[in-house]
Amino acid sequence: MNLILLEPGEVGPGGDVSLFDGRATHLLTVLGAAPGDRVRVGLVDGPRGSATVQSAAGGSVTLRCAFEQDLPKRPNVDVLLALPRPKVMRRLWAQLSASGVGRIVLTNAERVERDYFDARILTPACYRPLLLEGLQQARDTRLPAVSIHKRFRVLVEDELDTLFEAGGLRLVADPSARQSVAAAVAEHARATPVERALIAIGPEGGWNAFELALLDAHGFKRVGMGPRTLRTDTACVALLAILHAALSAA
Repeated sequence: MNLILLEPGEVGPGGDVSLFDGRATHLLTVLGAAPGDRVRVGLVDGPRGSATVQSAAGGSVTLRCAFEQDLPKRPNVDVLLALPRPKVMRRLWAQLSASGVGRIVLTNAERVERDYFDARILTPACYRPLLLEGLQQARDTRLPAVSIHKRFRVLVEDELDTLFEAGGLRLVADPSARQSVAAAVAEHARATPVERALIAIGPEGGWNAFELALLDAHGFKRVGMGPRTLRTDTACVALLAILHAALSAA
């Protein structure tokens, strides 16, 4: 936990906040916080800042916070993900927010089991704490937007342009693709600045021919990292890291 995230309603008018949960435990047992120490803090979907420990005893910590004026920029990468197995999705929530995504869109595919959509891990009460965990790891405050779409074709044909501007860079991960992520970003940047990028990542069995053709028809460029088929969580982290690096260099 490299940043203590606070909900806006937790902080008093003078910037004081008292913590009694896992954040207090982390401050006391991991950081060894004592009165007078300074720690990094942030408001969910708000600014970052620093806080001075006012008291630390009995399992609780009181902080006095001062926040920066500017908000961190929302990550300029979004992900469209074919829903993986629930236990994989549980691991992925924190990894996705730590990797830096502005929006997470979960969807269906031929190789996605239909009962995955009934899993409890898709409820905000389950995934929001995991997203916050990832943000605290990455020292970010901007909570990714999440939407779930059970009909892949309807999403791509009717809803995609509302969720993602048509002019942005759209990529689809495909092990058979010859073009790299970096090459696709550079090619797009030569014609127009890349303000946002959307990457579509399929199930572990891959997108089928119809799904790839539909994505092709709606402006997605196929990109790959070599011929190996990776687990969903491995592919997501690797692709997002490569994409962020390519966008920074463009």
